[in-house]
Amino acid sequence: MDTIFKFLFEFLKQFFGSIFKGIVDILQAFNFKAYYDIIQNFTGQGQLGKGVAWVIAIVAMLLLAAVLGLIIFFIVKGIMKFTKFKKKAKDTNDLVNEVNALNKEVMRLNLEKDKILSMKVSQIGLNPNEISELTGEELEALNKEEEEEEVSTGRFNKLITIDEEWADYQPEPYDWDVTLPEFVTNFRNFACSRMHYWYEIKLLRCFVAGFASGRLTILQGISGTGKTSLPYAFGKYVCNPAVIASVQPSWRDRTELFGYYNEFTKRYNETELLRALYEASYNENVYVVILDEMNIARVEYYFAEMLSILEMPAHDEWIVEIVAAPWPDDPKHLDHGKLTIPDNIWYVGTANNDDSTFAITDKVYDRAMPIDINTKGKPFDAPDTPPCHINYKHFTKLLEDAVAANPISEENLKKIEILDDYVIEHFRVAFGNRVMKQINSFVPAFVGCGGTEVDGIDYALCKKVFRKFEALNISYIRDEIDGLVQQLDQLFGRENMNECKEYVRMLQKMT
Repeated sequence: MDTIFKFLFEFLKQFFGSIFKGIVDILQAFNFKAYYDIIQNFTGQGQLGKGVAWVIAIVAMLLLAAVLGLIIFFIVKGIMKFTKFKKKAKDTNDLVNEVNALNKEVMRLNLEKDKILSMKVSQIGLNPNEISELTGEELEALNKEEEEEEVSTGRFNKLITIDEEWADYQPEPYDWDVTLPEFVTNFRNFACSRMHYWYEIKLLRCFVAGFASGRLTILQGISGTGKTSLPYAFGKYVCNPAVIASVQPSWRDRTELFGYYNEFTKRYNETELLRALYEASYNENVYVVILDEMNIARVEYYFAEMLSILEMPAHDEWIVEIVAAPWPDDPKHLDHGKLTIPDNIWYVGTANNDDSTFAITDKVYDRAMPIDINTKGKPFDAPDTPPCHINYKHFTKLLEDAVAANPISEENLKKIEILDDYVIEHFRVAFGNRVMKQINSFVPAFVGCGGTEVDGIDYALCKKVFRKFEALNISYIRDEIDGLVQQLDQLFGRENMNECKEYVRMLQKMT
């Protein structure tokens, strides 16, 4: 029995000993001559019979083959499991990345949908914050409207509709006989008799004369005094309802006014302002755009491009780029993706001065005509007065004729120059050529509307020049205000320039 174990030991030693010697000697495990020599050694010495030795050797070889096959099986199995695990891990990682990408796309689409819905809600006169208060039927109506837009062809649905609606437009007869004083007086009576709005005649003279000094008017003051109703009533009076653009706190760029091209839907999101600008190019009506609560966002952000465009001296340079590249089916009045701002449109912004709003910068004020409305109009009786369907060319000519016919007198221009030097010396405040140009347009137009030259100068200096005092340290200039009032009395008389005097006295009381 010991001999058998010794034989088996020597036989297996040849196999395993060769394996453990390393990769170079591993082939010695298959040295069949060495196995044969071992068998011959044990059978030749008579320790084992030849038959027994060969049987044991064959059995050992079978066992070794089985063990070797089992080892190879487990190695292959392990490699397969490892490969399968790696592939599964890779597939899982790819799936996670794909899910994350889809989640981001869903979020982007939701934001896009919210923005489109906000624009639609703004168009029907609601605040986007009130979306959650809409009923299911109202939301369904908005979605249905959006689906109907998707059925139509082209990327400008509203503008193409305007092309179709105004293709055969025939204007109604305009009132070519109305004079500027009649226009203002009739507007006041119309607002009273038809809309139950009461305005002081001086306020309306300032409002209409402001159209002569520039394209932007800013109505400011405390809430509830009729800042929005004034341009709204004016739109009704000229037979062309005003376009109301409700400014939102999120407005930061020009897309809020002109819209933007949606790469996902391949359509242009058209705003009401863009629609009004395009429609105005088809007719000669007077258009008024109301920027309601204009300083709830920074005006110089979203309105900057329009301010620059309206500064261009030639109206054919009033061009805004809507899209970068034209399409064959774009609206007719888009020239290579650009729209020319029509001459028959004016902009009126309303502004509240409180903690919820931004201060309007000098850049904006210098390009606009500010008008303060701080008191409610007192009711009065007026005859029933119909609206005035006035052509914008006639309206513009009335203002231009008033400016030409009522230039500021040389005497008052000299007084303004003296006052300018005084303000520069004592308050370090000056105004440029733009402001003086506006004064030279506003005051004659104010006179043409039925006012007096001194009252026009008073209002223009107060709103365009003395307004700049608010940016100064009032405590340092309060002692200079008495001298300024005396200078006003000396130049224009004690009974005049009350707007300027009341304003600087109000600043003096703030210290």
